[in-house]
Amino acid sequence: MSIKQRNKKARSNKLFLRLFYLLILVTLGALLLGRSFYNKIFDPNVIVKEGHEYFYIPSGSDFEDVYVALEDGGYLKDASSFKWVAQKKNFTAVKPGKYKLIDNWSNNQLVNTLRSGNQVPVRVTFNNIRTMPELAGKVSQYLEADSVSFLAALSNEQLFKDLGFDKATAPALFIPDTYELWWNTTPESFIKRMHSEHNKFWTEKRRQKAKAAGLTPTEVSTLAAIVDEETIKADEKPMVAGLYINRLNKNIRLQADPTVKYALGDFSIQRVLSKDLKTDSPYNTYIYAGLPPGPIRIPSVSGIEAVLNYTQHDYLYMCAKEDFSGYHNFAKTLKQHNINAAKFRRALNAQRIYR
Repeated sequence: MSIKQRNKKARSNKLFLRLFYLLILVTLGALLLGRSFYNKIFDPNVIVKEGHEYFYIPSGSDFEDVYVALEDGGYLKDASSFKWVAQKKNFTAVKPGKYKLIDNWSNNQLVNTLRSGNQVPVRVTFNNIRTMPELAGKVSQYLEADSVSFLAALSNEQLFKDLGFDKATAPALFIPDTYELWWNTTPESFIKRMHSEHNKFWTEKRRQKAKAAGLTPTEVSTLAAIVDEETIKADEKPMVAGLYINRLNKNIRLQADPTVKYALGDFSIQRVLSKDLKTDSPYNTYIYAGLPPGPIRIPSVSGIEAVLNYTQHDYLYMCAKEDFSGYHNFAKTLKQHNINAAKFRRALNAQRIYR
Protein backbone atom coordinates (compact mmCIF):
# COMPACT_ATOMS: atom_id res chain seq x y z
CA MET A 1 0.00 0.00 0.00
CA SER A 2 1.37 3.38 -0.99
CA ILE A 3 1.94 6.26 1.40
CA LYS A 4 -0.89 8.15 -0.26
CA GLN A 5 -3.29 5.26 0.27
CA ARG A 6 -2.22 4.89 3.90
CA ASN A 7 -2.78 8.61 4.56
CA LYS A 8 -6.21 8.45 2.96
CA LYS A 9 -7.14 5.45 5.09
CA ALA A 10 -5.87 7.18 8.25
CA ARG A 11 -7.99 10.25 7.47
CA SER A 12 -10.98 8.03 6.87
CA ASN A 13 -10.48 6.27 10.21
CA LYS A 14 -10.16 9.59 12.03
CA LEU A 15 -13.38 10.83 10.44
CA PHE A 16 -15.13 7.62 11.37
CA LEU A 17 -13.94 7.94 14.97
CA ARG A 18 -15.05 11.56 15.12
CA LEU A 19 -18.46 10.61 13.79
CA PHE A 20 -18.62 7.70 16.19
CA TYR A 21 -17.74 9.88 19.18
CA LEU A 22 -20.16 12.53 18.00
CA LEU A 23 -22.88 9.92 17.76
CA ILE A 24 -22.09 8.76 21.28
CA LEU A 25 -22.23 12.34 22.56
CA VAL A 26 -25.52 12.98 20.78
CA THR A 27 -26.95 9.74 22.13
CA LEU A 28 -25.79 10.52 25.63
CA GLY A 29 -27.21 14.02 25.34
CA ALA A 30 -30.51 12.63 24.12
CA LEU A 31 -30.55 10.12 26.93
CA LEU A 32 -29.78 12.78 29.51
CA LEU A 33 -32.39 15.10 28.02
CA GLY A 34 -34.88 12.27 27.87
CA ARG A 35 -34.07 11.35 31.43
CA SER A 36 -34.59 14.97 32.46
CA PHE A 37 -37.98 15.01 30.72
CA TYR A 38 -38.89 11.68 32.28
CA ASN A 39 -37.94 12.93 35.74
CA LYS A 40 -40.06 16.04 35.30
CA ILE A 41 -43.03 13.97 34.25
CA PHE A 42 -42.82 10.83 36.38
CA ASP A 43 -40.57 11.47 39.40
CA PRO A 44 -42.27 12.13 42.77
CA ASN A 45 -42.94 15.86 43.08
CA VAL A 46 -45.99 16.20 45.32
CA ILE A 47 -45.67 16.83 49.06
CA VAL A 48 -48.76 16.18 51.20
CA LYS A 49 -48.51 16.93 54.89
CA GLU A 50 -50.82 15.30 57.41
CA GLY A 51 -54.11 17.15 57.58
CA HIS A 52 -53.64 18.77 54.18
CA GLU A 53 -54.67 15.91 51.93
CA TYR A 54 -57.39 17.93 50.23
CA PHE A 55 -56.79 20.68 47.71
CA TYR A 56 -59.62 23.06 46.83
CA ILE A 57 -59.99 24.86 43.51
CA PRO A 58 -62.58 27.66 43.81
CA SER A 59 -65.00 28.36 40.99
CA GLY A 60 -63.65 30.85 38.47
CA SER A 61 -60.01 29.87 39.00
CA ASP A 62 -57.57 29.74 36.09
CA PHE A 63 -54.34 27.77 35.78
CA GLU A 64 -52.24 30.52 37.33
CA ASP A 65 -54.49 30.48 40.40
CA VAL A 66 -54.02 26.71 40.72
CA TYR A 67 -50.25 27.00 40.22
CA VAL A 68 -49.90 29.71 42.87
CA ALA A 69 -52.13 27.82 45.35
CA LEU A 70 -50.09 24.63 44.93
CA GLU A 71 -46.81 26.47 45.31
CA ASP A 72 -47.90 28.62 48.25
CA GLY A 73 -49.49 25.60 49.90
CA GLY A 74 -46.19 23.75 49.84
CA TYR A 75 -47.53 20.92 47.72
CA LEU A 76 -44.69 20.97 45.15
CA LYS A 77 -41.01 20.06 45.46
CA ASP A 78 -40.26 21.66 42.11
CA ALA A 79 -42.95 24.11 41.02
CA SER A 80 -41.34 24.87 37.66
CA SER A 81 -41.40 21.21 36.62
CA PHE A 82 -45.12 21.02 37.43
CA LYS A 83 -45.77 24.08 35.31
CA TRP A 84 -43.75 22.59 32.43
CA VAL A 85 -45.66 19.29 32.54
CA ALA A 86 -48.99 21.11 32.79
CA GLN A 87 -48.15 23.13 29.68
CA LYS A 88 -47.02 20.07 27.76
CA LYS A 89 -50.23 18.23 28.69
CA ASN A 90 -52.30 21.27 27.75
CA PHE A 91 -53.79 21.72 31.22
CA THR A 92 -55.69 24.94 30.59
CA ALA A 93 -59.34 24.15 31.38
CA VAL A 94 -59.47 24.33 35.18
CA LYS A 95 -62.25 22.40 36.90
CA PRO A 96 -63.20 23.63 40.38
CA GLY A 97 -63.74 21.21 43.23
CA LYS A 98 -62.23 19.32 46.13
CA TYR A 99 -59.34 17.03 45.20
CA LYS A 100 -57.50 14.48 47.28
CA LEU A 101 -53.74 14.61 46.69
CA ILE A 102 -51.36 11.75 47.46
CA ASP A 103 -47.86 12.23 48.85
CA ASN A 104 -45.09 11.51 46.32
CA TRP A 105 -47.39 11.75 43.35
CA SER A 106 -45.66 12.65 40.10
CA ASN A 107 -46.47 15.78 38.11
CA ASN A 108 -48.16 13.51 35.60
CA GLN A 109 -50.52 12.08 38.23
CA LEU A 110 -51.27 15.51 39.67
CA VAL A 111 -51.97 17.09 36.29
CA ASN A 112 -54.12 14.14 35.17
CA THR A 113 -56.22 14.35 38.34
CA LEU A 114 -56.78 18.10 38.21
CA ARG A 115 -57.29 18.21 34.45
CA SER A 116 -59.87 15.41 34.51
CA GLY A 117 -61.87 17.00 37.32
CA ASN A 118 -61.60 13.78 39.30
CA GLN A 119 -62.61 15.39 42.59
CA VAL A 120 -63.83 13.64 45.73
CA PRO A 121 -67.38 14.07 47.05
CA VAL A 122 -68.23 15.89 50.25
CA ARG A 123 -70.49 14.25 52.83
CA VAL A 124 -73.10 16.84 53.78
CA THR A 125 -75.14 16.10 56.91
CA PHE A 126 -78.02 18.14 58.25
CA ASN A 127 -80.62 17.35 60.89
CA ASN A 128 -82.48 19.07 63.71
CA ILE A 129 -82.97 22.16 61.56
CA ARG A 130 -85.79 24.60 62.24
CA THR A 131 -85.32 27.50 59.85
CA MET A 132 -83.96 28.20 56.39
CA PRO A 133 -81.20 30.44 57.81
CA GLU A 134 -80.13 27.50 60.00
CA LEU A 135 -80.08 25.22 56.95
CA ALA A 136 -78.08 27.77 54.95
CA GLY A 137 -75.54 28.05 57.75
CA LYS A 138 -75.23 24.30 58.16
CA VAL A 139 -74.83 23.36 54.50
CA SER A 140 -72.39 26.22 53.80
CA GLN A 141 -70.01 24.65 56.33
CA TYR A 142 -69.47 21.80 53.87
CA LEU A 143 -69.69 23.42 50.44
CA GLU A 144 -68.03 26.27 48.58
CA ALA A 145 -70.90 28.77 48.55
CA ASP A 146 -71.36 30.88 51.67
CA SER A 147 -74.45 31.04 53.87
CA VAL A 148 -75.64 34.28 52.25
CA SER A 149 -75.72 32.62 48.83
CA PHE A 150 -77.52 29.58 50.21
CA LEU A 151 -80.08 31.70 52.03
CA ALA A 152 -80.75 33.68 48.86
CA ALA A 153 -81.50 30.44 47.01
CA LEU A 154 -83.57 29.07 49.90
CA SER A 155 -85.61 32.29 49.76
CA ASN A 156 -86.18 32.03 46.01
CA GLU A 157 -89.92 31.39 45.82
CA GLN A 158 -89.89 30.86 42.05
CA LEU A 159 -87.29 28.11 42.38
CA PHE A 160 -89.47 26.24 44.87
CA LYS A 161 -92.60 26.92 42.82
CA ASP A 162 -90.94 25.22 39.84
CA LEU A 163 -90.42 22.18 42.07
CA GLY A 164 -94.02 22.11 43.28
CA PHE A 165 -93.58 23.89 46.63
CA ASP A 166 -94.27 27.35 47.98
CA LYS A 167 -92.79 29.48 50.76
CA ALA A 168 -94.87 27.75 53.44
CA THR A 169 -94.33 24.16 52.28
CA ALA A 170 -90.64 24.57 51.33
CA PRO A 171 -89.37 22.90 54.55
CA ALA A 172 -91.15 19.69 53.49
CA LEU A 173 -88.78 19.43 50.52
CA PHE A 174 -85.78 18.60 52.70
CA ILE A 175 -85.23 15.13 54.14
CA PRO A 176 -82.54 15.25 56.88
CA ASP A 177 -79.77 12.78 56.17
CA THR A 178 -76.17 12.56 54.96
CA TYR A 179 -75.65 13.18 51.25
CA GLU A 180 -72.61 13.06 48.97
CA LEU A 181 -72.23 16.24 46.94
CA TRP A 182 -69.48 17.97 44.99
CA TRP A 183 -67.81 20.75 46.97
CA ASN A 184 -68.60 23.30 44.26
CA THR A 185 -72.32 22.40 44.12
CA THR A 186 -74.25 25.64 43.74
CA PRO A 187 -77.10 26.50 46.14
CA GLU A 188 -79.60 26.10 43.30
CA SER A 189 -78.19 22.69 42.40
CA PHE A 190 -78.31 21.70 46.07
CA ILE A 191 -82.04 22.46 46.22
CA LYS A 192 -82.68 20.51 43.02
CA ARG A 193 -80.68 17.58 44.39
CA MET A 194 -82.77 17.68 47.57
CA HIS A 195 -85.89 17.59 45.40
CA SER A 196 -84.56 14.43 43.76
CA GLU A 197 -83.82 12.92 47.19
CA HIS A 198 -87.31 13.92 48.37
CA ASN A 199 -88.85 12.01 45.48
CA LYS A 200 -86.70 8.97 46.24
CA PHE A 201 -87.69 9.08 49.91
CA TRP A 202 -91.40 9.21 49.12
CA THR A 203 -91.70 5.68 47.81
CA GLU A 204 -95.01 4.26 46.72
CA LYS A 205 -95.23 2.43 50.05
CA ARG A 206 -94.86 5.64 52.04
CA ARG A 207 -97.32 7.45 49.77
CA GLN A 208 -99.89 4.71 50.32
CA LYS A 209 -99.47 5.00 54.10
CA ALA A 210 -99.95 8.75 53.86
CA LYS A 211 -103.09 8.25 51.79
CA ALA A 212 -104.42 5.77 54.34
CA ALA A 213 -103.99 8.43 57.02
CA GLY A 214 -105.87 10.90 54.84
CA LEU A 215 -102.77 13.01 54.20
CA THR A 216 -100.53 14.06 51.33
CA PRO A 217 -96.75 13.71 51.71
CA THR A 218 -96.48 17.45 52.39
CA GLU A 219 -99.22 17.23 55.02
CA VAL A 220 -97.39 14.31 56.63
CA SER A 221 -94.30 16.51 56.87
CA THR A 222 -96.37 19.36 58.28
CA LEU A 223 -97.76 17.15 61.03
CA ALA A 224 -94.36 15.49 61.59
CA ALA A 225 -92.84 18.91 62.29
CA ILE A 226 -95.39 19.44 65.08
CA VAL A 227 -94.69 15.97 66.46
CA ASP A 228 -90.94 16.71 66.46
CA GLU A 229 -91.50 19.88 68.46
CA GLU A 230 -93.90 18.21 70.89
CA THR A 231 -91.55 15.43 71.98
CA ILE A 232 -87.90 14.50 71.72
CA LYS A 233 -88.72 10.94 72.73
CA ALA A 234 -88.61 8.75 69.62
CA ASP A 235 -90.71 6.02 71.26
CA GLU A 236 -93.47 8.53 72.04
CA LYS A 237 -93.71 10.15 68.61
CA PRO A 238 -96.16 7.59 67.12
CA MET A 239 -98.45 8.17 70.14
CA VAL A 240 -98.37 11.93 69.63
CA ALA A 241 -98.95 11.50 65.91
CA GLY A 242 -101.94 9.25 66.62
CA LEU A 243 -103.43 11.87 68.91
CA TYR A 244 -103.29 14.56 66.22
CA ILE A 245 -104.66 12.18 63.60
CA ASN A 246 -107.60 11.58 65.95
CA ARG A 247 -108.22 15.32 66.30
CA LEU A 248 -108.02 15.86 62.55
CA ASN A 249 -110.48 13.04 61.92
CA LYS A 250 -112.91 14.49 64.48
CA ASN A 251 -112.49 18.06 63.15
CA ILE A 252 -111.10 19.19 66.51
CA ARG A 253 -108.54 21.97 66.43
CA LEU A 254 -105.04 20.61 66.98
CA GLN A 255 -104.28 23.15 69.74
CA ALA A 256 -100.57 22.37 69.48
CA ASP A 257 -98.36 24.63 71.58
CA PRO A 258 -95.41 24.43 69.14
CA THR A 259 -97.51 26.15 66.46
CA VAL A 260 -98.08 29.05 68.88
CA LYS A 261 -94.35 29.27 69.56
CA TYR A 262 -93.77 29.33 65.80
CA ALA A 263 -96.35 32.09 65.39
CA LEU A 264 -94.58 34.08 68.11
CA GLY A 265 -91.18 33.37 66.51
CA ASP A 266 -89.73 32.00 69.74
CA PHE A 267 -89.19 28.27 70.32
CA SER A 268 -87.34 28.95 73.56
CA ILE A 269 -90.62 29.60 75.38
CA GLN A 270 -91.03 27.00 78.13
CA ARG A 271 -94.49 28.05 79.21
CA VAL A 272 -97.20 29.06 76.74
CA LEU A 273 -99.50 31.62 78.33
CA SER A 274 -103.21 32.20 77.76
CA LYS A 275 -102.49 35.47 75.95
CA ASP A 276 -100.19 33.60 73.54
CA LEU A 277 -103.08 31.41 72.43
CA LYS A 278 -104.79 34.49 71.01
CA THR A 279 -101.94 35.26 68.59
CA ASP A 280 -103.51 35.79 65.19
CA SER A 281 -101.55 33.66 62.77
CA PRO A 282 -102.56 30.97 60.28
CA TYR A 283 -100.05 28.79 62.13
CA ASN A 284 -101.86 29.14 65.45
CA THR A 285 -103.79 25.88 65.69
CA TYR A 286 -105.70 27.16 68.72
CA ILE A 287 -107.46 29.62 66.41
CA TYR A 288 -107.42 27.92 63.02
CA ALA A 289 -108.66 24.38 62.39
CA GLY A 290 -106.71 21.75 60.54
CA LEU A 291 -103.03 21.69 59.75
CA PRO A 292 -101.02 24.91 59.49
CA PRO A 293 -100.01 26.16 55.99
CA GLY A 294 -96.75 24.21 56.12
CA PRO A 295 -94.15 22.65 58.43
CA ILE A 296 -93.05 24.77 61.37
CA ARG A 297 -89.59 23.26 60.93
CA ILE A 298 -87.78 20.79 58.70
CA PRO A 299 -89.26 17.52 59.99
CA SER A 300 -87.05 14.63 61.01
CA VAL A 301 -87.25 11.24 59.34
CA SER A 302 -88.35 9.77 62.68
CA GLY A 303 -91.15 12.34 62.83
CA ILE A 304 -92.32 11.47 59.33
CA GLU A 305 -92.19 7.76 60.06
CA ALA A 306 -94.13 8.35 63.29
CA VAL A 307 -96.96 9.96 61.33
CA LEU A 308 -96.94 7.25 58.67
CA ASN A 309 -96.95 4.56 61.35
CA TYR A 310 -98.96 6.34 64.02
CA THR A 311 -100.28 4.48 67.04
CA GLN A 312 -104.01 3.88 66.90
CA HIS A 313 -105.67 4.84 70.20
CA ASP A 314 -108.53 6.98 71.54
CA TYR A 315 -106.53 9.79 73.12
CA LEU A 316 -107.43 13.39 72.22
CA TYR A 317 -105.41 15.34 74.80
CA MET A 318 -101.82 15.44 75.98
CA CYS A 319 -99.81 17.41 78.48
CA ALA A 320 -96.15 17.28 79.47
CA LYS A 321 -95.51 15.14 82.53
CA GLU A 322 -94.93 16.95 85.77
CA ASP A 323 -91.63 15.09 86.33
CA PHE A 324 -90.06 16.94 83.36
CA SER A 325 -88.99 13.58 81.89
CA GLY A 326 -89.88 14.76 78.41
CA TYR A 327 -92.79 12.35 78.17
CA HIS A 328 -96.49 13.22 78.21
CA ASN A 329 -99.67 12.28 80.03
CA PHE A 330 -102.38 11.34 77.54
CA ALA A 331 -106.10 11.66 78.15
CA LYS A 332 -109.31 10.66 76.41
CA THR A 333 -111.46 13.28 78.12
CA LEU A 334 -111.10 17.00 78.75
CA LYS A 335 -111.74 16.39 82.46
CA GLN A 336 -108.73 14.08 82.77
CA HIS A 337 -106.65 16.44 80.66
CA ASN A 338 -107.42 19.34 82.98
CA ILE A 339 -106.21 17.26 85.92
CA ASN A 340 -102.97 16.49 84.06
CA ALA A 341 -102.54 20.14 83.04
CA ALA A 342 -103.00 21.28 86.64
CA LYS A 343 -100.21 18.93 87.77
CA PHE A 344 -97.88 20.36 85.15
CA ARG A 345 -98.71 23.97 86.05
CA ARG A 346 -97.91 23.27 89.69
CA ALA A 347 -94.60 21.73 88.65
CA LEU A 348 -93.77 24.79 86.54
CA ASN A 349 -94.60 27.10 89.43
CA ALA A 350 -92.48 25.04 91.80
CA GLN A 351 -89.54 25.43 89.42
CA ARG A 352 -90.31 29.14 88.98
CA ILE A 353 -90.81 28.70 85.26
CA TYR A 354 -93.14 31.47 84.25
CA ARG A 355 -92.20 31.84 80.55
